[in-house]
Amino acid sequence: MTKPRIALVIGIICISIFPILVKLKLSPPIISAFYRMAIAAAVLVPFTLLSGKFKIPSVKMLILTILCGFIFALDVTVWNIAIQESTATQATLLTNLSPVWVGIGAFFFLKNKPTRNFWIGTVIAILGMITLVGFHFFVYLDFDLAFVFAILSGVFYAVYMLVSKFVLYDVEVLPFITLSTLSSAVFLGILSFVTNEPFIGFTQMGWLSLLIQGLVCQLAAWLLLGYATKHMRATRVSVSLLGQAVLTTLFAWMFINEEVTLQMIVGGIILLFGIRISFYTKTIPIIGKEIKLEEVASDR
Repeated sequence: MTKPRIALVIGIICISIFPILVKLKLSPPIISAFYRMAIAAAVLVPFTLLSGKFKIPSVKMLILTILCGFIFALDVTVWNIAIQESTATQATLLTNLSPVWVGIGAFFFLKNKPTRNFWIGTVIAILGMITLVGFHFFVYLDFDLAFVFAILSGVFYAVYMLVSKFVLYDVEVLPFITLSTLSSAVFLGILSFVTNEPFIGFTQMGWLSLLIQGLVCQLAAWLLLGYATKHMRATRVSVSLLGQAVLTTLFAWMFINEEVTLQMIVGGIILLFGIRISFYTKTIPIIGKEIKLEEVASDR
C-alpha cells in the first residue's frame, strides 16, 4: 500500500471516531465544536507563522477565507447537535448528502447543469434517506430537530466546499486551513458564550475527548486527507470517504452500544450508493474558474 493510500485510510479512521466522541455527551455540542477548532488552531497558527507561510494574496481572499471558517463553524455546530439529539449513524449518513446539495445548487445557480447520473443518484440517495429515517416521518412530515440539523449540516458543508475550492486557486493550503480554522474557533467561542455553554468544568474524560477531537479528528485528519487528495485521484478519495459512515456505524455499535437496525443498514447502503452514482467527472465554472464537483465529499 502506498503512502497516500495509508494516509487516506488513517484519515478516514480519524474522522470516523468524531461522531462517537460527540455522542458520549462529555461536553455540550457548541463548546465541543469550539474546542475542536481552537485546539487545532493552537497548533496551526504558531507553525504557520514560524514557517513564514501565513500569506493571503488579497483582501478579497482574506474575507472569503474567514467566511469559509464561519460556514464550517455552522456546519460542525449543527452536526454536533444532530449527533447528540439522534444517533451517530443517522447524523453521519444524512450529512453525507452534501454532494447532492452541491449538484442541486449547480442546477439553480451555475451555467453547466448536473448530468443525468447526478439526478439518478440523487433520487436513489433520497430513497435511501427515507428508508434510513423511516417512511412515517415523511408521510406525516414529523421531522425533529436532529433530522433538520443533520440535513442542514450537509448543506453548510456543500457551501463550504464550493467557496473553499474557489479560494484555494489563489491561496496556499496551509494559510487557508490555518486562518479558516482560527476564524471558526473565534466564531464558535462567541457563540458558546452567547448560548451560555461552559468553557470549563469537564471531567478528565471530557477534556481527553476534546483533545482528541482537536488533534486527531480535526488537525491530523485534515492533514492526512489533504496529503491523500494531493497524490491521488479526487474520485477515489471522494468515494473512499463514504466509508466514514460505515466505520462510524461500526464504532457506534461496538463502543457505545448504539442500536443499528436492519432498516438503517439498508437505508444507509441505498443512500451511499446513490451518492456514489451522483459523483461528477465534469468541471463547472465559478466566477471564471473551474471546480470539480467530484471532489466534494464529507471529510470532516
